[in-house]
Amino acid sequence: MLRTLALILAGGDSPALSVLTAERTEAAVPFAGKYRIIDFTLSNCVNSGIYNVGVLTQYRPRSLFTHLGVGRPWDLDRAQGGLRVLHPSPTPDGGGWQRGTADAVRYNLDLIEDQALDAVLLLAGDHIYKMDYRPLVALHAEQGADVTMAVHSVNPHDSRRYGIVSVGGDGRVDRFDEKPRRTSSSLASMGIYVFRKQFLIDLLRENQACDFGRHILPQIIGRCNAFAYNFQGYWADVGTVQAYYEANVALLAESPALDLYDPEWIIHTTSADRPGVEIGTDARVENSLLSDGCRVYGTVLRSVISPGVYVAPGAVVRDSVLMGDAWVGPDAVVDRCIVDEWARIGARAVIGEGEMATPNHEQPERLNTGLTIVGLRAHIPEGASIGRNVAIRPRSSEQAFPKDGKVPSGATV
Repeated sequence: MLRTLALILAGGDSPALSVLTAERTEAAVPFAGKYRIIDFTLSNCVNSGIYNVGVLTQYRPRSLFTHLGVGRPWDLDRAQGGLRVLHPSPTPDGGGWQRGTADAVRYNLDLIEDQALDAVLLLAGDHIYKMDYRPLVALHAEQGADVTMAVHSVNPHDSRRYGIVSVGGDGRVDRFDEKPRRTSSSLASMGIYVFRKQFLIDLLRENQACDFGRHILPQIIGRCNAFAYNFQGYWADVGTVQAYYEANVALLAESPALDLYDPEWIIHTTSADRPGVEIGTDARVENSLLSDGCRVYGTVLRSVISPGVYVAPGAVVRDSVLMGDAWVGPDAVVDRCIVDEWARIGARAVIGEGEMATPNHEQPERLNTGLTIVGLRAHIPEGASIGRNVAIRPRSSEQAFPKDGKVPSGATV
């Protein structure tokens, strides 16, 4: 195993996740009940024997800082190596805010230069997957590569969401196109790169472009020793509302593609001290994932429920994702919704009502499949009627809603 530093890029804003990232970075968004998205990348590092890890932050990092702490859940609270949380800061040349992934690494080149390293492993902090990085790093060493990138097959119709890679018969990367409209290749860059240390340092000093995918990689392919590592396992980019929702509910399949119960590859996380799940005598729970501290006295169907969620008697939660400490009042209905942390749904309120065809007026490209999103700490008044493709902004009070409590499909509150 090469001496490797892993740098997790967790600083970008993610507008495609709508109100879910209004007050947090995407890496800190809850997923699969008890986890945060960044837990998967961090767990991959330690499960691969990489204990020298830096997390590069910028946008809305407070909840991410709280979650990471000193890295103890991932065994990264170490005197040598361990977890470093790296903040953007002013530099003598006037730098400060990072304008892209390459910029973020460039501002931390001193960390790379000061260590005895062979390779730098760059990772995205906003993807869901389980991956042993050791074969990737081994391939990089065997080929004597300047850069080795992990790639994954995707539907050609989704190519405009990814950097698309063309690979020759010897595994060399022939071309890299960032989010092309048309392509003959179905191999997408996973945002996972292994760089030879000195090559990366020289590259970022000579090339002042801000982003690896949009700028640097398309320029250097063909002029450096670049190889692809084809990853065959589960991988999901949950950077849109629909992708995030689908990745959550896919866990409810009889044999989900992402196995969270594998004792050989544990996903570590920060867990609060909470009691076990309580299910009332009149409750009904079907095909759902429940987390510690939940109290269910109503009906939960085909839903993912995070720690501390309360579902009152008579309430119905259906085809939804409820994040930590959300509260669903008596006789309320939550249908095909994503409800953020500490949100409160008043008694007899109906969230997700009516037809699905009307897209959100402010975000038509993000909310158009019938999902309604309730933001962090929002309060839905008693008896409210909320339509489909609705976005409720974080911390919305009951006074923000119409007096009759009716919010039509496609609206934003």
